[in-house]
Amino acid sequence: MRSALFFLTLFLLTACGSIPSLPQSNFFPVPPVPDYDLPQNWAASPFAEDEADRTPGTELKNLQSTASADIFYLHPTIYRKAVKGNDLWNANLADEKLNQSVDELAMLNQASIFNAAGRVFAPRYRQANIAVFYKEGRTVNQQALDTAYNDVLAAFDHYLKTWNDDRPIIIASHSQGTTHAKRLLSDRFDGKPLGKRLVAAYLIGMPISVDAYTTIPVCENATQTGCFVSWRTYREDFVPKPTYRDKVNNIAVVNPLSWTTDETRAPASLNKGGVLYKYDKGPMPELVWAERRGNGLFTNKPKFFGDIFFRTKNYHVADYNLFWVNVRENAVSRVEAFKSPSPY
Repeated sequence: MRSALFFLTLFLLTACGSIPSLPQSNFFPVPPVPDYDLPQNWAASPFAEDEADRTPGTELKNLQSTASADIFYLHPTIYRKAVKGNDLWNANLADEKLNQSVDELAMLNQASIFNAAGRVFAPRYRQANIAVFYKEGRTVNQQALDTAYNDVLAAFDHYLKTWNDDRPIIIASHSQGTTHAKRLLSDRFDGKPLGKRLVAAYLIGMPISVDAYTTIPVCENATQTGCFVSWRTYREDFVPKPTYRDKVNNIAVVNPLSWTTDETRAPASLNKGGVLYKYDKGPMPELVWAERRGNGLFTNKPKFFGDIFFRTKNYHVADYNLFWVNVRENAVSRVEAFKSPSPY
């Protein structure tokens, strides 16, 4: 039931009609800074049972205990609290209800994709309220995003120092998580020694320029390493409205069915399984096709129980889920390629 509500819940969280209106002032209160020595400040880690340990159906297995790589995953925006008197633009990690939503939505549906490729580490962070993405140019937007990113950077540095032990790393993220992962790659990987340990980065759900980095290119095939993939998904008849984010030219779009950047449609026969609802019943093969068009990835409307209510043409909430098994297998393939690089 939890995963059956995934799309409805996240659609409501990102719907323009429910954008919260929070006070603007020179006073910018923030919740307490998280201590990443504490297990409760990790939504997923290989040292405790969590939703990232699960797999849909009965065929796929959680392989973290034998994995040679690590996954550092950053979840999308779940925080949209807008009640009278609320002046916190950043989530409080003591909010147990919010933490539960992060676990049951993001960890289950996205982070678990990677538990065959590596040990999954996913920090809780003081995520910015979703309102920061809807009204541009406000000082409070950057303050809130900086607060969130400071947590991400602290969590990553703690992970690196405490648990990594020179293991290869995959960075994976979605939406707001990608906003922070983009900065993390610049600060810790691009042109730096740690870049040599980057298997790949899955920067999903936000526009990333093809030349965002000096030493980290866009992935051009399924086994390239030291590169990044990115896409934003729309229904085939969607016409994106121009926004400040779309004015950037040369947005990276990698097709998650072909793992190329060309504009040839990848047929649904290449889709090894999406996970949309009834997580425990397993993936749904040949769910959708995928085709790159300019700055976006376009696909057909998937068929599933309750799809009559899934009317949005912006499939942002399903960026990962439509291609669940393909992403999972690709992460494994890139780790294997990293361990045994081609001599050519």
